[in-house]
Amino acid sequence: MQDKPVIRTAIPKRRYQIGDHSATLLGEIESGDARAFRYLLAFVPLGQREPTLYVGAEITPPREAAQGRYRLWLITEALAEIMDSDDRWGDLDTFAEQAIKLGVQALGLQREAVIRLL
Repeated sequence: MQDKPVIRTAIPKRRYQIGDHSATLLGEIESGDARAFRYLLAFVPLGQREPTLYVGAEITPPREAAQGRYRLWLITEALAEIMDSDDRWGDLDTFAEQAIKLGVQALGLQREAVIRLL
């Protein structure tokens, strides 16, 4: 994964089971690279250790903050793309709802139930 987030430390805020994937929403993230994420939702296929997809709320650099304080990222094996910029991605509930929708769609899990575990 070319643009995989580098996470030194993070606090799990929520956990989900979605079909054959687990998803963990992380907050209080200390990054090991130049990006500063407020939240990351990492999707991991069952039986694997590494995420295959991330949805992230990155703090927008000050020169671009007029477009929104947070950039919503979709990061997969094949691409890393900013999906939107908006202040609302800094809210945990709003981010979680949209991040799950994006991840489910990207992974083709639309028919699977989203079960919140934590």
